[in-house]
Amino acid sequence: MGEQPIFSARAHVFQIDPATKRNWLPASKHAVTVSFFYDASRSVYRIISVGGTKAIINSTITPNMTFTKTSQKFGQWADSRANTVYGLGFSTEQQLQQFAEQFKEVKEAARLAREKSQERFELANPALNIAAPQELSEERHSPPLLTVNGPGEEKLFRSKSAEVELTVEKERVKKMLSEGSMCEINLEAELFTLQDSNAKLVAALQEANSSVAQWKKQLAEYQEETDRLRDQVAELEAQLGHPAAGQAGKEDLSQSVEELEALLSTKDQEIHSLQSKKTDVSELEREREDAMQRLQDVERRNTELEDRIQCAEKTLSSNRQEQAQAESEVRHVIEALDDKISDLNDLRASLAKLVDK
Repeated sequence: MGEQPIFSARAHVFQIDPATKRNWLPASKHAVTVSFFYDASRSVYRIISVGGTKAIINSTITPNMTFTKTSQKFGQWADSRANTVYGLGFSTEQQLQQFAEQFKEVKEAARLAREKSQERFELANPALNIAAPQELSEERHSPPLLTVNGPGEEKLFRSKSAEVELTVEKERVKKMLSEGSMCEINLEAELFTLQDSNAKLVAALQEANSSVAQWKKQLAEYQEETDRLRDQVAELEAQLGHPAAGQAGKEDLSQSVEELEALLSTKDQEIHSLQSKKTDVSELEREREDAMQRLQDVERRNTELEDRIQCAEKTLSSNRQEQAQAESEVRHVIEALDDKISDLNDLRASLAKLVDK
């Protein structure tokens, strides 16, 4: 039966520098999957991580291992079999906490598995359980070493005792050195985390400063654009006053045409009245010629008035088109001005938030 994954997380993997035992060396360029595996056939727990085609972590968990959280997002453990120290950098504190809890559970499971394995071994070899008490019994009833052996043997016993004490002292010194090395490793990991955080803060500050300069430049441009649009609106509003004069001229021309038509109607009535009253042909003819002359004059004036009306209508149509175009331009300018004012308000709000920060 193969190994089965029981927990996985993504993290940046590091290994301690074997030369200095102080600096961290990145084992992966980016975050990789780190998994806990259980081998049921051997009752073994392992932490495995693969980067590309290479296994960057292959650590068998033993009961004496300890996972240490050295910062809010960084943790480490020492693997004596691999003769290295592994470090993991997580993206969140919660992921680090979950990995640490899983490590603790797996460590306890490894301890229970070892105890069960020892019990099975002892049950399979009962002779070992019997021999031990006999040896202890023989030692208990045997006389002391000093009373049996001579002075030379007493010196040998003292020499062995000194060697044992020296070995214990060496182990104690090694333990102290190991604890000191672990402290240095923890400090190095903490320094690495602080340097990374400092670099991120510096980058964020530089980006914020560049954004502030850019926003100030945009604010100045928006203010200039706003002033220009206001001047343009004032100019267009001034231009909109001219079509009113054309409207007044049209009304005057219409009134003049109506007066001329009324005058012409009156003259026609006078002609009919004269024709009915005059009986003399010559006189009627003369009056007729006079009337025709006046009629021609009136028609000529009427033609001139019609030409003036057409010219006024053309001027009025042109003024209306210009007014409509001017009104459309004013609307577009006002809409653009409203958009610019909205952008300016948003920019001022962003600047205010940035200043508050």
